[in-house]
Amino acid sequence: MAESRTPDLIGALDGATIGKFHLRAALVSGMGFFTDAYDLFVIGIASSLIADQWNLSTGQLALLNATMLGAAFLGAFIFGRVADLVGRKRVYWLVAAIMAVAAIGSALSPSFWVLIGFRFLLGLGVGGDYPVSAVLMSEYSNSKDRGRLVGLVFSTQALGLVVGPLVALALLGAGTSTNLTWRLLLGLGAIPAAAVIYLRRKMPESPRYQVQVLGRGTAAEEQIHAVSDGAVRANGTQGERRAMRLSQFLTHRRLAVILLGTAGSWFLLDYAYYGNTISTPQILTLISPTASPMTKIAIQLAIFVVAAVPGYALGIARIDRIGHRRLQLAGFAMMAICFAVIGLVPGMTTLVLPFLLVYGLSYFFTEFGPNMTTFVLPSELFPVSMRATGHGISAGVGKFGAFIGVFLFPILQTSLGLRGTLLLTAGVSVLGALLTLVLPEPSGRSLEEIAGHHDAVPVPASEVPAVGTANAA
Repeated sequence: MAESRTPDLIGALDGATIGKFHLRAALVSGMGFFTDAYDLFVIGIASSLIADQWNLSTGQLALLNATMLGAAFLGAFIFGRVADLVGRKRVYWLVAAIMAVAAIGSALSPSFWVLIGFRFLLGLGVGGDYPVSAVLMSEYSNSKDRGRLVGLVFSTQALGLVVGPLVALALLGAGTSTNLTWRLLLGLGAIPAAAVIYLRRKMPESPRYQVQVLGRGTAAEEQIHAVSDGAVRANGTQGERRAMRLSQFLTHRRLAVILLGTAGSWFLLDYAYYGNTISTPQILTLISPTASPMTKIAIQLAIFVVAAVPGYALGIARIDRIGHRRLQLAGFAMMAICFAVIGLVPGMTTLVLPFLLVYGLSYFFTEFGPNMTTFVLPSELFPVSMRATGHGISAGVGKFGAFIGVFLFPILQTSLGLRGTLLLTAGVSVLGALLTLVLPEPSGRSLEEIAGHHDAVPVPASEVPAVGTANAA
């Protein structure tokens, strides 16, 4: 019997109100993304302890801080593409398993190069988690609240930023040795990663991917109906089996421009953001040379709590009302102003309080702006069969920018001074705003409207990826 197409599953997803299923999906994705953030940023604290213990050179310290980011560049590319070929769910739990194993290996590393190897493996897993966490949440979401829901996943980064310094302060305050402290800091990342492996295996495969790429509308309906406790209802969705090949995606003029905008703005944001964040202990040393390690960690924690966390919270609350593209533009502009003030106003880099006020304000507008939106936008702007690929390329290029920022920041501080380095960061922020202008505004629109079905072409059944229904159970 022919299946009726009205109402179909895509329409039901777009029109659904936020329910337990959406919050559960945000929690499962967010737990993994918390791990991503914790592992990425805790190295800034751990490496300062490791450098003293192992007598690392400036080059070795830069390599330790940057290795994971370089690997994340590769992981986002590889796993983003794999998620479009074999399904989001397989990659979803696999990257969590990689992160758990690599975090334990990092904590037990007996030497510098072994630690570098495990940090590289950890970076592959973290890079792979970026596209699948964002794309799955985007494809589960309704049209009206999609930015808020994907932003909610991303906001768990705030917890990752705060937990690392808190744990470090607790351990050092309790008199824990330097050696044990950094090992515990790196090893604790395995706990949330291990916890989500089981949870992610229980989540359904993306219903949009099943319908539009695999042509399995009925199976997708049954699964989403079951996991949403009947909150998402559809009746007889027809599978389409429409997809886009990689060569078509890369040579499609409109999509290439969008990819330039998402990847380029993410590259520039991460150069500024990770360079500053992971180098914050070194920056604080320049501002206040006599501060103890615990004092510098406490100041870093205060910046995150007072400036960054409210930025995340306001971003979640307002992103869909302001507009995803518009929020990114405003955030980049305010970042540029803050960095320019520090670089141009005499005395800003020698007076601790004024510096921290403006530096903290830059953090607020990074979170209430491009740090969130560069994660959200690539999960919306590409066709379903290339969505994880597009997000993976964007995230990978972003992490390459982070790698460059972390590696170059200490060198630039030596050659240009702190003021010159932050003036360069202001220019980078201006470029980020200009690249954002090439992107369309996706807020409030369905994913299918944004991508346009003319971007997808029918493919023979023999070329459809073989993803068993068991994957979505």
